[in-house]
Amino acid sequence: MEKTAITPIRSENYPEWYQQVIVAADLAENSAVRGCMVIKPWGYAIWELMQKDLDKRFKKTGHVNAYFPLLIPLSYLEKEAAHVDGFAKECAVVTHHRLVADGKGGLKPDGELEEPLVIRPTSETIIGESFAKWVKSYRDLPLLINQWANVMRWEMRTRLFLRTSEFLWQEGHTAHASSEEAVEETIKMLEVYAAFAEDVMAMPVIKGEKPCFERFPGAVNTYCIESMMQDCKALQAGTSHFLGQNFAKASGIEFQSKNGNLEHAWTTSWGMSTRMIGGLIMTHSDDNGLVLPPRIAPQQIVIQPIYRNDEQRAAVLAYCQQLKLDLEAQNFAGDEIRVMIDDRDIQGGAKSWEWIKKGVPLRVEVGPRDIEKDAVMLSRRDDLSNKQSTPRAELIANAVTLLSDMQDNLFAKAKSFRDSRISEISSVAEFNAFFAAEQNIDSGFVLAYAVDEFAIEEYIKPLKVTARCMPLADNDTPGVCIFTGKPAKHKMIFAKAY
Repeated sequence: MEKTAITPIRSENYPEWYQQVIVAADLAENSAVRGCMVIKPWGYAIWELMQKDLDKRFKKTGHVNAYFPLLIPLSYLEKEAAHVDGFAKECAVVTHHRLVADGKGGLKPDGELEEPLVIRPTSETIIGESFAKWVKSYRDLPLLINQWANVMRWEMRTRLFLRTSEFLWQEGHTAHASSEEAVEETIKMLEVYAAFAEDVMAMPVIKGEKPCFERFPGAVNTYCIESMMQDCKALQAGTSHFLGQNFAKASGIEFQSKNGNLEHAWTTSWGMSTRMIGGLIMTHSDDNGLVLPPRIAPQQIVIQPIYRNDEQRAAVLAYCQQLKLDLEAQNFAGDEIRVMIDDRDIQGGAKSWEWIKKGVPLRVEVGPRDIEKDAVMLSRRDDLSNKQSTPRAELIANAVTLLSDMQDNLFAKAKSFRDSRISEISSVAEFNAFFAAEQNIDSGFVLAYAVDEFAIEEYIKPLKVTARCMPLADNDTPGVCIFTGKPAKHKMIFAKAY
C-alpha cells in the first residue's frame, strides 16, 4: 500500500484520521482546560480569513458590529422559558466574585453573588436588554447588529473544532417593524452563509428549514445550511433563526409604530462558528493531510529556495524575492496573492511534507538549475503526482488561473461526492435498512417525505439518525409521510450527523 503522511487513513479510522490531520497541519491542540482548545497560528489564520470575508458580507447587507457582555444574569435567561430550557444543561455558571486563602496553601471561592451569572451560551437575552433601550420608534428600525465573540456551552464529549466547550463565532441579532421584514432578513442571511460556504470554503450546502423538533430554543423557525462530510455524515454549517416576537416580549423591545400604536419588535438571530474549520477539514482533506481551497488558505503559494552554499543562497534568494513580488502583483478573489518564502534551515523533504500536510495550494521549489532555465518546480496540493518544471513567466501569467481552477475543482469534487450519495426513499422499511447498516462510504443522506411533527423523532432516534432540514429548493410537491402515512407537504433530509 502507498505510504501516506496521515495514519490511520480515512477508510481505516475516520475519527482518528480527522484528529491526526489537525495535528499534522498544526491547527489546534487540546488545552489544559477540559473541553477547550488552543487554536494555533495556522488554524487561527484560517479563522481570520473567514472573519474578514464574512464581515465584509455582513457590512454589505447593512449590518454593523458591536460587543456585548460575556456574563449574563440568570434572570435574563429565565425570561424566555423555551430558551433557558434548551440551554440549561450546557450553561457554565459564575457564583462567586473572589478567591481567598483556604488555610492549606490553596485558594477557595468567596463572596457569593446575589444573582448567578451565566457565561454566554448565546446572546439573545443580553442583547435584547440593550435593544429594549435603543428601540423606541419605528424610525429606530431595522436594527442590524453583529457580534464577533466566544461562547461557552458545556460539553461532555469534545472534538477539536467540531464540539468544544468554548468556541469562537459571530452572532447576528436584528430587530424589525414587521414579521415580513424579519423573515426576509432571516432568509437573506441564510443566503449569505450559503454563498460564503460554497464560494470561499468550496463546501456545497443544502439550504433548508429545520423541523419543529430541531428548532433553536425559542425560535418560530430555524433555517440552516447542511453539508456532507467524506464519511457521509452531515454537518450543520450555519443557522439563521426567525424569532418572531418571543424574545422581544421577554426583553421588552417595544416601539411606537407609524400609526402611533405601541408594538413589540420582530427579531432574528444567526450564527456561524469555528466549527466550519472542522467542516473544511472533513470536506477536502486526504490521507496526506489538510487540503485548503485557495480562497481560505493563509498562504496560497509557498516558495522553497534550494541551495548548497552561501553563493548559491544569495542568487536563489534574489530570484525567489523577485518571483514573490511578481506573484503578489497578481489579484485573486479580490486580494493580492498570498505568497511566502520558506528559507528555514530544515531539510528540503521535511519542509515539503510540512506544507503538503498544511494544505498550501501551490508549492514552488527554486534551485540553481531552475534559475539557469528561468523556471521553477511547481506542485499542486490537489494533484501531488503532477509535479513539473514550469517557466517562471508561465507561472506568473497563470497563477490566478491555477488558484481559480483548484478552488473550482475542490467544490466540484465535493458536490459530486455529495450528490452521488443522496438517496430518495419511499418506505420506512427502506429507511430502516439504509440506516441500520454501518455508516460507510456507500451510504449518505436520505431524502424522504415526512410530516413536520415531533412524533417523527420516535422513528429515527433508535437508528441514531437526525432530521437535518426540509430543503428550500424544489420541495413544493406534496406526498405521503413514510413514517405516519399522513399527508406531507415537503421532503426532509435525514442523516447521521456531527
